[in-house]
Amino acid sequence: MSRIAKRFAETRAAGRAALIPYITAGDPAPAVTVPLLHDLVAAGADLLEIGVPFSDPMADGPVIQLACERALAHGTSLRAVLAMVQEFRLQDPHTPVVLMGYLNPVERMGAEAFVDAAAKAGVDGALIVDLPPEEGHELSGLMQRAGMDSIFLIAPTTSSARLQRVAAVASGFIYYVSLKGVTGSQSLDPAEIGAKLSGIRACTDLPLGVGFGIRDAPTAAAVARVADAVVVGSAIVRLAEQFPGEPEAFRSAAAAVVRDMRTAMDAARSTEAPAAI
Repeated sequence: MSRIAKRFAETRAAGRAALIPYITAGDPAPAVTVPLLHDLVAAGADLLEIGVPFSDPMADGPVIQLACERALAHGTSLRAVLAMVQEFRLQDPHTPVVLMGYLNPVERMGAEAFVDAAAKAGVDGALIVDLPPEEGHELSGLMQRAGMDSIFLIAPTTSSARLQRVAAVASGFIYYVSLKGVTGSQSLDPAEIGAKLSGIRACTDLPLGVGFGIRDAPTAAAVARVADAVVVGSAIVRLAEQFPGEPEAFRSAAAAVVRDMRTAMDAARSTEAPAAI
């Protein structure tokens, strides 16, 4: 059983939703990333999503776009991100790690070289935003053979036919984009999300994570009532802008956000029956 499958089995047995914080590797500085990952786990993260900096992050809003710019200015490459994961694994062999990024850096490195290096570093899965399932067979096959999961996005506008296509090739979990927009958007409707997730569950047994628009603890709690996992990104990443040149303060603030969300999510699940998986 993969680390991702094992962790979702654990959260399912505990009757709680998984919390998946996203950070951009190398922001605000490369030396901050690994200690921050450990901070987030200590604060209650179940899985970790690490953004690979890219010059044209088309799915991301301005907060993460700026984070990518800062990380790239520090020279954070795909290989540097894998080295960070490997360093993280020296102290934490259990927490699942998912890379989120774009196809160009993978193609420049080479699919086989990427999968081999990622597996050796301790990466558990990858979400390549701009790689559709119709064109991802080679990379997904390589990842499957290496024991890594291929994670795909589902949007509110995804058709039934395409949902079935994604469900046929996805593994680990499926990432549902809660809004018709980019990361960091400011409003969502948990009831509408719940209805969408019910339709998706008719096509797959994989856990369903929800991201985009998870801006605070109450929002995370509301989504935790209907989803198997809550993904939070911009709410953490924007803190790097609030504490320029203060990495310790940034780490403390980021951990506090995750801790507050964890507490709110657990309280939400304890007051009513969890959504069916």
